[in-house]
Amino acid sequence: MTIKIWSRIHTWTSLVSMLFLLMLCVTGLPLIFHHEIDELFEEEISAPPMAANTPRASLDRVVEAAQKLYPGQFILFMQPSQTEPVVSVATSPTAVPLPGMFRRTTFDARTVEVLGDEVPHLDVMNIILRIYRDMFVGLPGELFLGVIGLVFVVSIVSGIVVYWPFMRRLDFGSIRYTSSRVKWLDGHNLLGIVTVTWALVVGLTGTINTLASPLSDLWRAQYLPTLLASYVGKPVARIPSIQAVVDNVQEKFPDRIITQVIMPTSGRFGSPQHLIVGTKGSTPFTARMREPILVDANDASNMIAPQVPWYLKVLQVSRPLHFGDYGELPLKIIWALFDIITIIILLSGLYLWAIKKRSFGIDRASRSIPRMVDPKREY
Repeated sequence: MTIKIWSRIHTWTSLVSMLFLLMLCVTGLPLIFHHEIDELFEEEISAPPMAANTPRASLDRVVEAAQKLYPGQFILFMQPSQTEPVVSVATSPTAVPLPGMFRRTTFDARTVEVLGDEVPHLDVMNIILRIYRDMFVGLPGELFLGVIGLVFVVSIVSGIVVYWPFMRRLDFGSIRYTSSRVKWLDGHNLLGIVTVTWALVVGLTGTINTLASPLSDLWRAQYLPTLLASYVGKPVARIPSIQAVVDNVQEKFPDRIITQVIMPTSGRFGSPQHLIVGTKGSTPFTARMREPILVDANDASNMIAPQVPWYLKVLQVSRPLHFGDYGELPLKIIWALFDIITIIILLSGLYLWAIKKRSFGIDRASRSIPRMVDPKREY
């Protein structure tokens, strides 16, 4: 294809995706620092200081305390913290929780005293996340933004093709000041080529992340029915000894860290006769790899560790890379700077297109005006 065709592809793919990319860049900027913002504005629940060798209480005592605190309610799941001696327990008045109808209670893991109680609610960061993720329209919004991500990638690739001939004629980083448009064009191209690798990474990982729900549902539909076929139709089992379940999982999978224990449920994403123990790796990289382990509620030694397919592993790796979570605060700052530069690139691209359209309109109008004829030349 000629440079002219590539230039048109770059122009129109950029224009099609620009409005949504601006929205994603603006909302994505605070999401890069969502952990830090949550810690700054939310009241932190922490355990009182005690001797470092203070033993933790049995998780069964935590379950009993939650049942006494909310009699008649269902225990949905519990989350032991890896950094603090605390355990969170989610309860609900219904076996299958409705949106906003469950509460999370945090207990001291040593004394089993209540440290805090929270009812899920939409705060500012949650609203920003919903806008960023699906624009409040659910799966169709996620898939639409995935298409926008692909259009953005095409825009980047076509921009590289268009910019390449200029790189051979000018020194890298050169900005010409012959006119306002040329100056903006050189600045736009320079910022674009500097951030091209980051933009490709964020664009591709963002597109992959929009497939999280369909891919997870696909895996559940392919694997869980086969694994749980013999348990279909059975009643929901009573909650067994959670401490025994956790101990058995840690003994059988010593390289895994337990992040969550989901109780037996009649919901579509659980099992009536199993606890689902969420685990992650113990190294900085494998800590992003989440693997569920199904434990028989009637026999804690009977476990099923379903194979996590490659596409879910790719999804798990791409999610933190999209927000720069791998390198803690320094990498997040770099991610934020690139995000701001991308906003400048998008706005400068819109400005250049507007100038070009205005210049084209003026030139076209001037050609449509008939020439004035000198009357003396007609005689």
